[in-house]
Amino acid sequence: MSLESALEEFPKTVRLKDGTDCEFRPLRADDEKNFHEFFLDVPERERLFLKHRVTEPEVIRQWCQSIDYGRNLPLLAVAGKRILADATLHQQLGGWKRQIGRVSVFVHKDYRGRGLARALLAEIIETARSAGLERLEAEFIGEQSAAMKLFAHAGFTELMRQPDYVKDMQALAHDYILMGLELVTDEEYAGMA
Repeated sequence: MSLESALEEFPKTVRLKDGTDCEFRPLRADDEKNFHEFFLDVPERERLFLKHRVTEPEVIRQWCQSIDYGRNLPLLAVAGKRILADATLHQQLGGWKRQIGRVSVFVHKDYRGRGLARALLAEIIETARSAGLERLEAEFIGEQSAAMKLFAHAGFTELMRQPDYVKDMQALAHDYILMGLELVTDEEYAGMA
């Protein structure tokens, strides 16, 4: 299977633990306003740990107007026009990390605890497998213990921990944790049977 084939599976309707229905689908150019609003709702304390200045409209505009699913696949959870969560698969199209994808997941504060992050992460893992990736990585800072636990439940293990290695937007140092997951392809599953 390929990334293109995997994308044909979307949109998907997903029912959360609390009975809420939402749709999983890739980011589109017309999501710009709603995607920016999604990030404006991120509590300031959590925004310190994001790598990009997501409150700046230009950042979101660039993402929405330059969509390249082969490099960055933002998979959204949407209810109506409201974006509830984003899981993104980042890929290198060449070079020595071309077989490794990087994953990030962020759920709106009002929709946490409903199984949304777990469901999106599972979709991203399957999409990465379909795209032919061999490994996934996820980066965290030490304070993100709940997120690391979620990724561990999905099979990720800690690859590296560096004390006081990264700085947040206020220049405060934090531990850096890299977690990884080795992907098993359908062919490898068949060989295990």
